[in-house]
Amino acid sequence: MTAVSVEDIRAGLAVFDDLCEDDQVLDRMLEQCICHQMDCDDLINEWVAFSTTKGGLKLTLDILEQFEHEVTWVAARRRLHCRSFKRIPVEEEEILLDSYSTPAKGSQKRALTTPEHPQSKRSTSSMLSPRLLLSPASFSAGLTPSQKYSSRGARGEVVSTFGTVQGTRWVGKKGKNAIRVELLEGQDQSLGSSYKFMFQRLRDIRNVLIEKIEELGEELRSHFKIEEFSPVTLPAQDPITVLGQVCCDSNGKLNAQSVLLEAGQDQGGKRVPLDLSELKEYSLFPGQVVIMEGMNTTGNRLVPSKLYEVSVRLLHPHPIPNPEPVMVMVACGPYTPSDSLNYDPLLDLIGVITRDHPDVCILKMFYPLQKCQLTESYEALFLRCVDSIIQGTRGVGCHLVFVPSQRDVHHHFVYPQPPFIMPGLSKEDKERVSLVSDPSTLLIGGVTFGLTSTDIFFHMGAEEISSSDRFTRIVKHMLTQRSYYPLYPPAEEINLDYERFQIHGQMLVTPDVLIVPSELRYFIKDVIGCVCINPGRLTKGQVGGTYGRLLIQRSPPSADGKRQSPCIASQVVKI
Repeated sequence: MTAVSVEDIRAGLAVFDDLCEDDQVLDRMLEQCICHQMDCDDLINEWVAFSTTKGGLKLTLDILEQFEHEVTWVAARRRLHCRSFKRIPVEEEEILLDSYSTPAKGSQKRALTTPEHPQSKRSTSSMLSPRLLLSPASFSAGLTPSQKYSSRGARGEVVSTFGTVQGTRWVGKKGKNAIRVELLEGQDQSLGSSYKFMFQRLRDIRNVLIEKIEELGEELRSHFKIEEFSPVTLPAQDPITVLGQVCCDSNGKLNAQSVLLEAGQDQGGKRVPLDLSELKEYSLFPGQVVIMEGMNTTGNRLVPSKLYEVSVRLLHPHPIPNPEPVMVMVACGPYTPSDSLNYDPLLDLIGVITRDHPDVCILKMFYPLQKCQLTESYEALFLRCVDSIIQGTRGVGCHLVFVPSQRDVHHHFVYPQPPFIMPGLSKEDKERVSLVSDPSTLLIGGVTFGLTSTDIFFHMGAEEISSSDRFTRIVKHMLTQRSYYPLYPPAEEINLDYERFQIHGQMLVTPDVLIVPSELRYFIKDVIGCVCINPGRLTKGQVGGTYGRLLIQRSPPSADGKRQSPCIASQVVKI
């Protein structure tokens, strides 16, 4: 492919009387030539055909994006398909045929010579394109692409928005200034390696739960200026104030008739049934630490009339203002449809990254959905995915963040979950790849991001009782309980290590942005100063799903000392 310049594109358009003086449009067309390995003439011919078919469209950035979705990718794939069937030269064909035939008598063995420029197998594999690395034929036989995914509609459609989106350009800095991505608690204090699990003593679990009640209770007592807490089973004719943890009287789902309040160790550690008829509005779930004020005339049933909630913790105390907005992209697996092991959704996501040049890309969950016979291990398949992402985004200037999930069958099944281990990364790749644990708290350009791969919305939504908006309510529970997983006991599919969770599963500060993927419907909400986004899954069954993108910019505090939300705009987009 010959080198293409903006002047070549401008001259090619002039041949068809399509004059374009917008430098941004011409730069975007130049990017398409480079990303899709197209010559100038090929791109111009594809555009003229597309424009004529649509009734003579004018060149704008929006039309050019539609052109890339509908035409450019298809043309690039068509050329790649044609190249794969390229004719083998005669000399190589004869050698290939000889290798399948019986050698004649007196035939000489092939001379073994050392090549002048030897190349290692590692470097050869690293030069493969993402499409070749993720070809299903290379790790499983008899697989066909998903027909429903390839024929999906509404590609690139925005399905949820937040903030100021009018006139916003969703393009990063294109690698001009590297964005600093670091762990909030530091590398030494964070979960950086695997640990022993699958053995916990009941006494240790009890100590963790008691410490949580006492810590949150002390902050509540000082915030609301409460003198002392009364035992939950103390009979009294006057209103009393009690501290405890919500629990259920059985193994079933919590309801208004089965709610118990379990006191901490200092208040006797006993349980008392609750009568919620006097509360106008409430939202309770098992494991929630609360303060209640009410009557308990007999000592056998507490009738609360007031419910105190834990206040949110202060944000990061030393924000660093950003001179320019930072674009962050978020995607959550699975990256294959449920009826195929074809990684077209992941390849399409790589195409979006190379097109939009996000400054940071956060990727979660790499497990395949299709049950089939693999010719290699799940770990090797995972490394294929990671290599394809790293190779496909090289030169884009995007910092990659990989977050594990308990659904990743090759990784440790425990929560908190240690980060992935990839010892084969080059020095160049290590500078732009971050491997973090689940959950984790990051600082991206001075903005605090809270990350977890666990579907807390699905788990807590099935256990709590309330009378308000579900998503807003659950996010508020996470922030006020200061925990990435405040539910106790946890869902059956969660292998929770309580001692590690006490250290690495708590929110040290209230994050500016909270990213929690879920099987439930995607959304973006601002809850008590924290922007929470559920980007959805990249695939939903046999069809395409969604991913998220955010524009963030930390600005200095206002004159009155209040901090403004750093999230300028956010969207959920169909792949």
